[in-house]
Amino acid sequence: MVQIEQLAARTPAVSVDELLKGFYPSPRFGQVSFSSYRPDPKQPSQSAAVRALEGFADGVGSAGGGGLFKKFFAKKDESRAGIYLDGGFGVGKTHLLASLWHASPGPKAFGTFVEYTNLVGALSFRKTVDALSSYKLVCIDEFELDDPGDTVLMSRLMRELADAGVKLAATSNTLPGSLGDGRFAAVDFQREIQVLADQFDVLRIDGEDFRHRGLPAAPAPLKTSELSSHMKAEFDGKTVAQDEFSTLIHHLAGVHPSRYRQLIDGIDGVVWRNVHTITEQAVALRFVVLADRLYDKDVPILASGVPFDQLFTEEMMTGGYMKKYFRAVSRLTALAREGQNHEPS
Repeated sequence: MVQIEQLAARTPAVSVDELLKGFYPSPRFGQVSFSSYRPDPKQPSQSAAVRALEGFADGVGSAGGGGLFKKFFAKKDESRAGIYLDGGFGVGKTHLLASLWHASPGPKAFGTFVEYTNLVGALSFRKTVDALSSYKLVCIDEFELDDPGDTVLMSRLMRELADAGVKLAATSNTLPGSLGDGRFAAVDFQREIQVLADQFDVLRIDGEDFRHRGLPAAPAPLKTSELSSHMKAEFDGKTVAQDEFSTLIHHLAGVHPSRYRQLIDGIDGVVWRNVHTITEQAVALRFVVLADRLYDKDVPILASGVPFDQLFTEEMMTGGYMKKYFRAVSRLTALAREGQNHEPS
């Protein structure tokens, strides 16, 4: 027996406290630690990064961290405000960032760049600063430079948090080969965050992508007439969100992306009928956020319609937001393989 719901029928109301409580590592990184990271012996920068982050964690919550009061009345902390992990896909940066979060005292926050920009959109810039200024550590995964406005926004947010004594840690990814050697250029990060650049220690983490070698092709979409039988077989005893794809993407326009995590609360799987190519940029970017939240919670997907590698237009896949779209296609494909073929995502 499958309990069927619709994401398009959900409109979560989330308080400020509930939004902030959502800023923690996803279940994929819920139990990681520095000791569970396995450095490649051929890549000494990986072991060096672990040691550096362990030292950084020791400084979180020291006299310089934790709010405006300490900034003015406590002994000045001479250590750097932030640490930035520079490396390509699949070298374990998120694992290390989550390990830093787990090893540090609270209050603390862990979220993606997009989640923080969405938080500002939901609360306002000033309320976000006020809410996070008392934190000891703010971790920003997947720092993005593809939107100048968002980059300036995050640079300003990080500057104000650093001024309040909050420790900062960030990572970023880029598409393999897009900058020549498959890595995000640390110099770009340092340039774009401007006045914060000299407050960040940059750690380069070399290595091969352990996730993206030899992955199987995306499964062919199911026929719409087959979805019901596959859903009953795959999700027996579970709660499934079953939606017409066009209805779902229309509904997402009325739900702030900061609430997408709550939108899928309690959902064990999703079933989408008649997936089609998204042609509007705003719609596509919202859907990328949903894809990230589904991947965070490891929610398997069954779908009919076009395959996920045709979800976005060719123009989108080669444009300024290509990194977001490639990530979404990769993650949705992994969840579809899990739903249809029982392959771990």
